[in-house]
Amino acid sequence: MYRNAIATVVLGSVAFAGAAHADQWRIALEEVEGSIQYQYAERFAEEVEARTDGAIEVQLFPYGTIGEMGDIYEQLQGNAVQFAFGSGALGGTVPESQLFSVNFVLSDDEYINTQALNDPHFLQSEALQQAYRERGMELISVLPEGWQVWSANEAIRSPEDFDGVQIRTMDNRLLRETYRQYGADPTPMAYGEIYGGLEQGVIDANIQPYFAHQEMGFYEVQDYFIEARQAQFIAGFMASSMFFDSLSAEEQEMIRDITADMVEWAHDMQQQVNEERLASMKEGSDIEVIVLDEQERDVFRERALPTRDTFVDEVGTRGEQAMERLLEAVEAAEAEHGES
Repeated sequence: MYRNAIATVVLGSVAFAGAAHADQWRIALEEVEGSIQYQYAERFAEEVEARTDGAIEVQLFPYGTIGEMGDIYEQLQGNAVQFAFGSGALGGTVPESQLFSVNFVLSDDEYINTQALNDPHFLQSEALQQAYRERGMELISVLPEGWQVWSANEAIRSPEDFDGVQIRTMDNRLLRETYRQYGADPTPMAYGEIYGGLEQGVIDANIQPYFAHQEMGFYEVQDYFIEARQAQFIAGFMASSMFFDSLSAEEQEMIRDITADMVEWAHDMQQQVNEERLASMKEGSDIEVIVLDEQERDVFRERALPTRDTFVDEVGTRGEQAMERLLEAVEAAEAEHGES
């Protein structure tokens, strides 16, 4: 019911920027229809429409329908869209958001990470919120979308195996430095160009959660998946601060209540999606999955430690404060939830 309503609204039909209220809200996605971001946005849209008795209709715009990543962020800042997701590519706009790209700062348990990332002690911390507000954005919630899994045409178990490997990264200085520490040759490339780059040998390897490897067909031109559990793919769910400030206190509270209520559901949803996508790829190809053991992971963990200083040096005191809050939130979630 809600899906049909969302799909039928035309992008150019609403002049919303600067209005105090409107009956149509737009969400721009970094991913395609059916993805984890799409399912999250769809659930959010359903909740908004249900809680407002249909007075507010929410439109979804999957990746490619209104531009590339940078276009999406600019439209959010200008209130051409009211909500958007921001992941690794957001680092050029909100440098502090690169915190989500720092390797080996989270727990080994995805449930604990979901709880920590949405802990108000971290999510509502002054340092993090100011970082987004200064760029015209309001960070509403954080969506972990699964472990970042390496794909390659050679088995990778050590930094030595990364020698000479051109691995695609987002255009994110921290990620580039991380993979240099791992011994690889990081190569920024637009998301839509990855398949061709792998197929033509322009790049040798890739970093994505399983669902993205599957929906974009990357596994078709790679031989191995490598699970190092070095980082999760994390997207911030953001509102335009211009839009958010125009809402009533009740509407703001409704938005935060909806996303808080969705934390458990989002964790279960992303795990199910990634498990199903991996099973589909294994069934439909000869790709081999390598799971690094703790000793192998420890080598990469040691290589990644200097990137914490890289992050702080680049971002400054506010980034350091945000990292401290995140580490504290992870520790608190581990103490509360243990192994889930």
